[in-house]
Amino acid sequence: MESSLLSRRNHINLMRGWPSPDVLPAAMLSSACQQVLLRREEYIPILQYGPSTGHPTLKNELSRWLGEHYNVSPDPNRICVTGGASQSLACILQSFTDPNYTKAIWIIAPCYYLACGIFQDSGFAGKLRAVPEDNEGINLLFLQNKIRELEQDEQAKPQPKVSVGPKTPVVNRYSLDLTISQPVKPHDMTRKLYRHVVYIVPTCANPSGKTMSLRRREELVQLARDHNALVVCDDVYDFLQWSVDPEEEQGNRSDLRLPRLCDIERSLGFSEQDPDKFGYTVSNGSFSKIAGPGVRTGWVEASPKFVIGLGNTASTVSGGAPSQLCAAILGEALRTGELQKHIARTVCPSLQRRHKLAMIAIHQYVTPLGYCARKTSLTGARIYGGYFIWLSPKEELSLSSQLVADVAMEEENLAIGYGCMFEVHGDEGSAPFKGDIRICFAWEAEDAIIEGIRRLGSLLKRMLENPTQYENWKSKTEEPSNFVHCY
Repeated sequence: MESSLLSRRNHINLMRGWPSPDVLPAAMLSSACQQVLLRREEYIPILQYGPSTGHPTLKNELSRWLGEHYNVSPDPNRICVTGGASQSLACILQSFTDPNYTKAIWIIAPCYYLACGIFQDSGFAGKLRAVPEDNEGINLLFLQNKIRELEQDEQAKPQPKVSVGPKTPVVNRYSLDLTISQPVKPHDMTRKLYRHVVYIVPTCANPSGKTMSLRRREELVQLARDHNALVVCDDVYDFLQWSVDPEEEQGNRSDLRLPRLCDIERSLGFSEQDPDKFGYTVSNGSFSKIAGPGVRTGWVEASPKFVIGLGNTASTVSGGAPSQLCAAILGEALRTGELQKHIARTVCPSLQRRHKLAMIAIHQYVTPLGYCARKTSLTGARIYGGYFIWLSPKEELSLSSQLVADVAMEEENLAIGYGCMFEVHGDEGSAPFKGDIRICFAWEAEDAIIEGIRRLGSLLKRMLENPTQYENWKSKTEEPSNFVHCY
């Protein structure tokens, strides 16, 4: 009966973290593209290799736009154009970390799980460490204690002897303490190595939806300075926030914004421990959620010295500025204000509406079964944002969300994210999420979102009422390969 029922049901994907096709700005991008390719003096440089820190027009327009958005002084020298947040993260690791010198990658859990593979590809397999969230976004005391424990263990080890000769790589004398551990990568004066990396999604986090409080942001900046840690902030959802108060309309409201960690650090001035002025925070931005993932363009904002170092990543020096053509197109869309209008008039209202429908459906079909969802991203504020809703079970529920996801695909033709996907690879036990579920409300049509959550509620009810029926249930696939590229 279930197979027959499944054959009549359309597939609903509440796992996929992609923008809805309805909000992709094809006409806007087409118009901007025609403009930048219209004049020879403009199209020649954008069709050639570009400067390593990116297309100047986009840097200028980004600086202006970000300055207005975050109420900071614009400075194009703080901007490096990238090939998107994922490509940018890989380049940051190439230029500012070393598998031997950098002791650990600290990742807030639940985490954006595909980032784990980027860290592992960069030589940090076995060095990923989970840091649990708290109500303010990160358990800072946990992180501080774990860093101190790791540093104390390191100091207790016999120190290696470092031989310096004519073939010794040139290193930044302020950046490295070679009595602790010797880097395996050559280095130059335009870049530095950090002892730790802290990876966070501080605003409307994927997957939890939480926003880190201002207090935690300030404390984390200070911790990074104290321990030579680079805080990499995936700030990809900052522009996708809305009020959850039914009496308020969506608008371009400044109270929806908290300062980025790079803004907080900038306001403090450079630390005495940082004489070369690289800084300890980097904002990793992307156009994927506001213009479309296919534009493959993003940006980094950090200190001017950090930006120069990132531009000196060897793959960029060889290949030129990432996304040179798309960067010019997006720069034009920002210059005319069309992209800003698209975000305010199309993207955010669509997400706000979808989120509201999803929460109503969750309250009707899922909450009565013992699962809860955050009503707001930021504790104490009537704000939500991003793409995702995180469903957490009551403590007494022992239902595996991976089993739920497998059965949902088999019996309901429904894809959902299950909790252990979002555990930090290699350190799953420090922050387990065996029963949690992630729902994305950005991709599917509005009626499909409601229907998908209804199906989920129906399935959860069956599984909770008939646990023995599913005890020996086996997944049809050994690996959840259909989820791997769904973000």
